[in-house]
Amino acid sequence: MGRGRVELKRIENKINRQVTFAKRRNGLLKKAYELSVLCDAEVALIIFSNRGKLYEFCSTSNMIKMLERYQNCTYSSMEVNRSANDAEQSSYKEYIKLKAKYESLQQYQRQLFGEDLNPLNLKELEQLERQLDSTLRQIRSIRTQSMLDRLSELQVKERMWLEANKGLQNKLEEYYAENQAGPSWAGGEHVNSFGQHHQNQEQHPQDHEGFFQPLDCTNLQIGYNTIGSSQMTASTSGQNVNGIIPGWML
Repeated sequence: MGRGRVELKRIENKINRQVTFAKRRNGLLKKAYELSVLCDAEVALIIFSNRGKLYEFCSTSNMIKMLERYQNCTYSSMEVNRSANDAEQSSYKEYIKLKAKYESLQQYQRQLFGEDLNPLNLKELEQLERQLDSTLRQIRSIRTQSMLDRLSELQVKERMWLEANKGLQNKLEEYYAENQAGPSWAGGEHVNSFGQHHQNQEQHPQDHEGFFQPLDCTNLQIGYNTIGSSQMTASTSGQNVNGIIPGWML
């Protein structure tokens, strides 16, 4: 027959309890050693008896380093979790504050627009009125300053355009003065030359008279038509009333 299942409960007999503790302690230490050797694991085992006696096993040479490593791994993760929880709670509190502030600002904005004024008392209404008056004065002051700045800019531009216009006007006057001086000088020269030419004509009238000489002949016949010779003679004598014929017709 096989061995029956042992019920796990405290052994009431003191001697049997001491014997069982010694056997199972040695078996646990043996299993820890075998685990460290077979699996190349770092194992640390600490056992305290009911009388407070310490039994320990460490696969490495230093139990303190193993305990420090265990403490760092355990309590650091706990601190990380605690810090994460603290950060989450802090973020939630900040969210609550920002939400309340946002709702307060929305209500204040509605009150500035003349809405939701019923919950306000007389003092709060007076304070709101003073705030609106102050805001209105500030807006008017900023608007006036902006208009003055714009006016100054326009005045500067006006002076610049006036100076540019004056410079163009001076250049145009100089251009007109130069153009008027040129034709008057040329006209004077033409008049002087014409006067001199007229004077030369008056001084030498005999030259022109020598160019046109009177003809002694009374008849001029051109061609071989003899039928109208008398008519041609009459017309020629009528044309030669003054007796002057140009030299190129000779």
